[in-house]
Amino acid sequence: MDQAGRKALEARMLREIADLKAQMGDLEERAQTVELDQQAVGRLSRMDSLANQSIAVNALGKAKSRLARLERALSRINDEDFGLCADCGDPIAPARLLAMPEAVLCVGCAD
Repeated sequence: MDQAGRKALEARMLREIADLKAQMGDLEERAQTVELDQQAVGRLSRMDSLANQSIAVNALGKAKSRLARLERALSRINDEDFGLCADCGDPIAPARLLAMPEAVLCVGCAD
């Protein structure tokens, strides 16, 4: 991967990291324990609140995982082997890196 490609990918990763951090603040708030005493009365309202909390917890976990992978990729972006498949050593397709900057395997090896 050439230097211009690395810079473009780095800028994209930085934007995505910033977006994830912003989303995580909202998700952390929604993932907090549901206070059933303060919720509207009724079984369906409580079930809806618990379901929404569960969805937020799941989304928060995925966001944290993605953030960690992006930060690892960002720390490796200037390594000479960045963008090369960890299994076969061939270059990872630029389109794959744009979609998944944290990818360490080419499409063939990932299958």
